[in-house]
Amino acid sequence: MGITELQQIYAKHPNLSGLAALVAKKEIHTIFLEGFHASCPSLFASAFIRQNPAVSVFILDDQEEAGYFYHDLVQVNGDAQVLFFPSSYRRAIKYGQKDAANEILRTEVLSRLEKKEPVTVVTYADALAEKVVSLKELGERTLNLKVGQQIETEAITGQLVDFGFEHVDYVYEPGQFAMRGSILDVYSFASEYPYRIDFFGEEIDSIRTFEVETQLSKEKKESIQIVPELSDTSESDISFLDFIPADTLLWVKDLMWVRERIQTVYEEVLSPQAQMAYEGDEAGVPDLKKRLIDGASFMHRALDFRRIDFGSKAMSTPQATLKFETSVQPVFHKNFDLVASSLTDYLQRGYRLFICSDSVKQTDRLKDIFQERGDRIKFEPVDHTLHEGFIDHTLRCCIFTDHQIFDRFHKYNLRSDKARSGKVALSLKELNMFQPGDYVVHIDHGIGRFAGLVRIPNGNTTQEVIKLVYQNDDVVFVSIHSLHKISKYKGKEGEPPRISKLGTGAWEKIKERTKTKIKDIARDLIRLYSQRKQEKGFRYSPDSFLQHELEASFLYEDTPDQLKATQDAKADMESDRPMDRLVCGDVGFGKTEVAIRAAFKAVADNKQVAVLVPTTVLAYQHFQTFSERLKDFPCKVDYLSRARSAKDVSRIVKELADGKINILVGTHKIIGKSVKFKDLGLLIIDEEQKFGVSVKEKLRQMKVNVDTLTMTATPIPRTLQFSLMGARDLSVIQTPPPNRYPIQTEVHTFNEDIITEAINFEMSRNGQVFFVNNRIQNLVELEAMIKRNIPDCRVCIGHGQMEPEKLEKIIFDFVNYDYDVLLATTIIESGIDIPNANTIIINQAQNFGLSDLHQMRGRVGRGNKKAFCYLLAPPLSSLTPEARRRLQAIENFSDLGSGIHIAMQDLDIRGAGNMLGAEQSGFIADLGYETYQKILNEAVTELKNEEFADLYAEEIKAGEEKISGEEFVDECTVESDLELLFPNEYIPSSSERMLLYRELDKLELDKDVETFKAKLVDRFGKIPPEGEELLRIVPLRRLAKRLGVEKGVLKAERMTLYFVSNLDSPYYQSVAFGKFIEYMAKNPRYCNLREQNGRRSMVVSKVTDVKSAVSILQEIVSIEAK
Repeated sequence: MGITELQQIYAKHPNLSGLAALVAKKEIHTIFLEGFHASCPSLFASAFIRQNPAVSVFILDDQEEAGYFYHDLVQVNGDAQVLFFPSSYRRAIKYGQKDAANEILRTEVLSRLEKKEPVTVVTYADALAEKVVSLKELGERTLNLKVGQQIETEAITGQLVDFGFEHVDYVYEPGQFAMRGSILDVYSFASEYPYRIDFFGEEIDSIRTFEVETQLSKEKKESIQIVPELSDTSESDISFLDFIPADTLLWVKDLMWVRERIQTVYEEVLSPQAQMAYEGDEAGVPDLKKRLIDGASFMHRALDFRRIDFGSKAMSTPQATLKFETSVQPVFHKNFDLVASSLTDYLQRGYRLFICSDSVKQTDRLKDIFQERGDRIKFEPVDHTLHEGFIDHTLRCCIFTDHQIFDRFHKYNLRSDKARSGKVALSLKELNMFQPGDYVVHIDHGIGRFAGLVRIPNGNTTQEVIKLVYQNDDVVFVSIHSLHKISKYKGKEGEPPRISKLGTGAWEKIKERTKTKIKDIARDLIRLYSQRKQEKGFRYSPDSFLQHELEASFLYEDTPDQLKATQDAKADMESDRPMDRLVCGDVGFGKTEVAIRAAFKAVADNKQVAVLVPTTVLAYQHFQTFSERLKDFPCKVDYLSRARSAKDVSRIVKELADGKINILVGTHKIIGKSVKFKDLGLLIIDEEQKFGVSVKEKLRQMKVNVDTLTMTATPIPRTLQFSLMGARDLSVIQTPPPNRYPIQTEVHTFNEDIITEAINFEMSRNGQVFFVNNRIQNLVELEAMIKRNIPDCRVCIGHGQMEPEKLEKIIFDFVNYDYDVLLATTIIESGIDIPNANTIIINQAQNFGLSDLHQMRGRVGRGNKKAFCYLLAPPLSSLTPEARRRLQAIENFSDLGSGIHIAMQDLDIRGAGNMLGAEQSGFIADLGYETYQKILNEAVTELKNEEFADLYAEEIKAGEEKISGEEFVDECTVESDLELLFPNEYIPSSSERMLLYRELDKLELDKDVETFKAKLVDRFGKIPPEGEELLRIVPLRRLAKRLGVEKGVLKAERMTLYFVSNLDSPYYQSVAFGKFIEYMAKNPRYCNLREQNGRRSMVVSKVTDVKSAVSILQEIVSIEAK
């Protein structure tokens, strides 16, 4: 059943009609709802506002509470009439940092209230402390537009500029607008998506919203309101309570607390510390006061409204009270005996059981667990969950939530996340843009510098070409049809590559050398693979019920990738062949969980498991993780490393040989001579790239008939995976876990108070802090500063210049909670996982790249506590625009894995080096990353086709095409003197044109071209004829390639097609060439064959545009072969 049906059941509650009757009596001013617990008030309220629509305002204590309450209402009633009213600041108001995304939500509430609709607003104390603009002011500063309205574009743009909107090329953030031809894009402060307005002359033809990231349209609108940023308007500010209609119902949790909080916020702003910490504009300090109200005036206004209190106690004596008999969902802590007995108990007392969950998978898991335990528990699953379960004794029903039964974190979503994605989309886009001066690689000429898009006259037309500069200022012009040969040079950070010299052949030599090297490596991998294909391994039995229970007790929800990785690993174990699977995934994406499940499956069949890790610290950590997850199961875990005493070691070795220990975690000690397993069935290797050669050799001997699962955190680039597919089974975990706490990220200037506050807060909840500072010299000063401010804080220092043993001991002690703060250089990004550390402070954050910041931030927020990340940097105004945008992007992306690994090119490069051995990274630096990938793919394909043809016979068969021109031609190049380009006035900025040219150049299929076309029309309006022609190059190239044409030239109204250059090639006996002969015999008047300097070609005259060229080729393809 859906959650709305649950709401209908709950709406039969007698108090619902009771409350409606009380509200109808005008003389009753205050009502108290007594005995509410957990999510009961939100479910009750959702039913009430559905039956009695009116303007209602719910006031909760803080943002988190309000967020969950809002989330509950939206889950049940949808978000059309429920709005969230946040504070417009990113954090405590005293810092003065505005958040555009929150301002959108605030403005949206105001403009909806102005329309006098019955809406529900959920808000909290901090948000009410800020004043809002008056109704009159709002009306004056709103621009209303509707379809069919006659208005000059100049008039609109003029008004937008008056409102303080900024004119840009492409709209990414609220308060921007862009004009392209007949299209106006504008991002209003009252809508979560920007608008795209299409004009026909002076008339508005259509209005639609569009996505910031893709810049593509979403849905049509009839009329819109454009509202500027309201918070910085004139003096006529009023409190939110003055803005709402007088007959509004206030639902308040604890009015006294709200009053206190508002007063605190008001006083905080004035304190001298606050003025020190203020980070907005200098002029803004005194004004903050004017924008806030104090507790007394809030209270004064609040008492004028009719009020429903639903907290634990009423304020003063209410005029009417309704009693609820509810209690909270009991805490089970994943103890299923407890769950079962308590649920059975309620069922016997005649209660109805509802269990809410966001995914059907979860409720099915519960059913499975009950069934396997033999419990007869009938419950009704409900789709969509509330925040906290409760029991209602009046209606005799239990409404429980699955995230509480499984102890998982539940997170709420606000709509403001959309507005934040713009910054990120922009920073990611800039990474892929070509800027003049960037290094680029041309696959035929080598590394050069990009010098921009230039237009050159060609006969009587102009063409757009790309200018590349090589050594000695040699210039190469590249036509936009061979853009796929150019890629941005991505090598190691910060080292400029050597620019190639044209015409020396050095570049070709590097490419050849790399190819032979790659072939050597790939050959070994493929050999191992074929050897493994013939081995017999142990066949595990299907999953037991214990296995199900283990998987169900996982704290978080499985991501699809994780699930697939687990299933693949289990399927490998159940097959005859020994498993050799590699699981790659970012830190904290749940690789360990996959390993634990595989390990338990082996133990269930009485096999032993060895877990091999690179460092002592990791051994201890994995030991803890495994023991924690398997503590309720019949399974003994232990660990070996140089941290264990001799006595322990001998005990472990003995128990291992007797088969008493099921899972052994350890460093490379565990594959030593003295350690003997009774019956080893599975080997798990973590962070394989960190082991030395000798260890890998030993492993290789063990591996041949033992199932192996390898894990690595360096992301392995997608393209490499495909080419290595033949050599290893890969599982890639790319989606981050859904219910991880977002990490609250804040950018500050270096300020002792903030650091002290952060460390104190973390210590007060018994957590630990990472403090990253990249200069070894001043680590000691920082230590002194922390000790001066917090005398009882235990600080330790770690950096890469210490002896490894000492460093390891420090980190080990930190993991064991002997210290509160670890002051370190960036060593912490290398894989240590400390669940107890939930705050990270990064000093001089502007000097790190996006991916480094992301990696380091991923170190915290592993537990189920809220995590914080403080980025300390000089004042934003003094940074370079790139650094500023980088910090803002990471600040806005508090969610883990939120697409930042698009920016992880440098990590990809490291990953590639690890996959194929270290010497490869040298080649990557020489060739640039993308070129390296192309060569890699070629090498592997050649090996598959030549040396290992029998191994891959099926694969090769499947790939053969019917029409056989293709295998003779790798790619077909096109030259022309026609005008094929996107004009300047159609697509304004040249970097955007370049991105689109590149995208177009990669396309092959007609349906892709169609989607590309639709995108263009959507973003820029009707495509001009020269653009249409450019799009037709794609099918032209594809057809020519299928027919075995190496090069097509459209010049002087003739089309010349050059065939395969090797005259003895079997191509000339093939069907494809036969079709040409056939076509020429039919049309002798304007076709003829030529042979010049050993190149055969066919010339077709009277071809004036690409359209006719394509139709000729289509005709040739469709000729029936004789």
